[in-house]
Amino acid sequence: MKVIVVGKGGREHAIVRALKDSSSAPEVYAWPGSDAIFELATRAEGVSGVPDLLNFITQEGIHLCVAGEESYLMKGLADACEAMGISCWGPKVAGALLEGSKEYAKEFMTRHGIPTGHYESVNSAEEAREAIQSYPCVLKFDGLAAGKGVAVCADAAASDAFLDEVFASKRFGDGKLLVEEFLEGPEVSIFCMVADGGYQILCPARDYKRLEDGDGGPNTGGMGAVASPQLIEAELRHRIEKEIVCPTVEGLQKDGTPYRGFLYFGLMLTETGPKVIEYNCRFGDPECQAVMPLIQGDLAGYLLKAASGVLDPSYFSFEDRWSVCLVLASAGYPASSRSGDVIRGLNEVGDGARVYHAGTRKGESGEFETHGGRVLAVVAQGDSREEAVERAYESGKSVTFDGAQRRGDIGRLHFS
Repeated sequence: MKVIVVGKGGREHAIVRALKDSSSAPEVYAWPGSDAIFELATRAEGVSGVPDLLNFITQEGIHLCVAGEESYLMKGLADACEAMGISCWGPKVAGALLEGSKEYAKEFMTRHGIPTGHYESVNSAEEAREAIQSYPCVLKFDGLAAGKGVAVCADAAASDAFLDEVFASKRFGDGKLLVEEFLEGPEVSIFCMVADGGYQILCPARDYKRLEDGDGGPNTGGMGAVASPQLIEAELRHRIEKEIVCPTVEGLQKDGTPYRGFLYFGLMLTETGPKVIEYNCRFGDPECQAVMPLIQGDLAGYLLKAASGVLDPSYFSFEDRWSVCLVLASAGYPASSRSGDVIRGLNEVGDGARVYHAGTRKGESGEFETHGGRVLAVVAQGDSREEAVERAYESGKSVTFDGAQRRGDIGRLHFS
C-alpha cells in the first residue's frame, strides 16, 4: 500500500509517523513536507502544485491521499482527487467550508440546532464596534488564518488593536469579521472520523492557546496539548455525541454535503452545557501530536477503507493512557518568528518520548535549526496524567535553542 500525506507541519509529521507505524507497513510519501518529514517519508519529486501532485499520485500508483493542511482542501484537493478517481481522506470544498468560513459554520449550527455562542457578522471596524455589547468579547476573522485569526478582547483597546489588524492592515486578507459571545469554561477538543452519514469519535484532547503560563499572553496556534481516553467522563462524552456530533453529521447529510475526513470540534464546557467554538476540517494542531502516539493498529488501512465511505473501528484502538505535548516556539512568536537558531539536544530526548517538527529545517552544517513560529513539540506518555506531564517535561529539558519559548503548565492547568 502507498499513501501520501499533504502538508508540512507538526501535525503532518505526527500523521506520517502514525502511518509508518501502521501494522500494514505502507510506503509513505509526503508533499510539500519538511526535512524532518523526509527522514520518514519519500519526497514527492517534481511537484509544485496540486495538478503536479495528482499526476505524481497517478504515476506512482499511490492508493490514498491524506490531507493534513486545511488550505489545500479549500483549494479543492479532494474535489480534484475525486475527478481523477484518486482516494482522498479529506472533505471536498463544500464540507471544508465548515472551517473555511466562520460565518458559514455559524449559519450551519443555527440551521441544525447545534449549541454555540451568539454572533453577528460585520464588514467594517465601525460595524464591529456597534456590535460589541460588552467585554470580554470574541472577534473572529471569517476565513482561514492559520489559527491566528481569533482574538479574545478584554477591553476596547484590545478590540481596536485587532480590528486594525483585520480591516486596516488586512493581516489576514479581505474578509468579514464575526463578533461572538464570550463563552466561559474549560475547553475540550473532540475529533471524529466522518464518512458520509457515519462517524467514529476518537480520543479527546485539550490544547493551550495562550503563550504564557496561567493562560496569559497573546493567542497562539497552540503551545501544547494533553490527550487521553480518560480526559472527559462517559456522561459528558455521550452528551457531546447526542447534542453536537450526531446533529453535525446529520446536518451535513441533510444539506447534501458529502463529507469524508477528519472533523474537529472545538468545544467550551459552559455551565449550561457544551457549545461549539469552531469546526476544523482536519486534525487539530498540536492536539494531533498528543493523540497519534496513543494509536495502536493499522491507521493506514483504516483510512484507505474510510476514504471509500466505510468506517471500520476494528482497525485500530487507543491506549488507555495519557499523552502530553509540549510546544517550543521561536523568539518573537506569535507576533513574529526567528529562523536560523540551531536546535540542540534532539538526540538526548528520553526513551519513549517523540519529537515532532513543525518549523524546522536543516542548515548548511546538517543540524536542524528554527524555521518558523512553533518550532517543534516534545511528546511523552504515562499511565497517569501526572506521570505523562513529568515525562514530557523531563524529556524536553535537553532540547534548546536561542530564544526558545515554552510553557511550564501544560497538562497541569485546569486539572487541579
